[in-house]
Amino acid sequence: MVDNELFITEDLYLTLKSKYGVPKVGDALVTGIGTIGKVYTVSPDNMFYFKDASVLWLKSRGGYSSEFLKQVFLTDIIVKQIKNSSMGTTVETYTIQSAKKTLVPTPSLEEQRAIATALSDVDALITALDKLIAKKRAIKTAAMQQLLTGKTRLPGFSGEWETKRLGDIAHIQTGSKNNQDKVEGGQYPFFVRSETVERIDSYSYACEAILVPGEGGIGSIFHYINGRFDVHQRVYAITQFASNVSGKFVYLYMTNHFGAHAMRNTVKATVDSLRLPAFQSFEIRMPPTLDEQTAIAQVLSDMDAEIAALEARRDKTRAIKQGMMQQVLTGRVRLV
Repeated sequence: MVDNELFITEDLYLTLKSKYGVPKVGDALVTGIGTIGKVYTVSPDNMFYFKDASVLWLKSRGGYSSEFLKQVFLTDIIVKQIKNSSMGTTVETYTIQSAKKTLVPTPSLEEQRAIATALSDVDALITALDKLIAKKRAIKTAAMQQLLTGKTRLPGFSGEWETKRLGDIAHIQTGSKNNQDKVEGGQYPFFVRSETVERIDSYSYACEAILVPGEGGIGSIFHYINGRFDVHQRVYAITQFASNVSGKFVYLYMTNHFGAHAMRNTVKATVDSLRLPAFQSFEIRMPPTLDEQTAIAQVLSDMDAEIAALEARRDKTRAIKQGMMQQVLTGRVRLV
């Protein structure tokens, strides 16, 4: 529920428990300041106390499930009431008085428990997917550190790695378009100075390319494409790779190593920016053959595809849960 856990002695805990009482199973704690309306339900064998009035303690009186309440607080039914109660305050605040006025749905306890169980099961699946995605990302990071440095070689490859400057193995130039050239629903990708890829109805390039902004998010935003696209005037397009160079390998290498180089070579103007020499001078350690570069890129791309598939499954599960909540927490669908 909170980012930082603090600890007290058992003697102090027992003193607080005897003087004020402590939250029990069936109770709920709700954040009342800052990120308001976040609910923690008390589970068995918890020994804790909360330190100040920024947390509301909702004591169970029977006939109401705290797990059901936790799910209800995620819906617009409650979120809008909380936001409205906080209007006019400098810091968002959810007070005891506001909590007392909050209207919540009240199906039977049996139905509350059935709803909470169904939604909690979906939450458990989402949590499991999040953990699996984090694990896969960590595995990919470790693989990149090994494969993109030559510390680990794929079977069947040998020979000394070489160091080459980016300017010697590819053509680098900025685009010619401006933000106002973008078209909603346009036919082609339009690379601008952000993670978001816009759309446009023209294209200036039809090739394999790496796109890196020259300002804004210095050294942290990279795009790869092989096809038709257009480019903002402050975005660098890296194209025309040498015949013995894999553009995808260069892209993966840059995502892992270019950031530090960029920060060392940024130009301090109105905003941090990169000039052409910063790109041309960037050094890349690479396998001696195109086949090994391609094989490494394929292994890492397969990992990316697996992660993307898991993320899509998680996002779909979240959407399914939202649909379930709209149905079961409004009484449109009854579970008992």
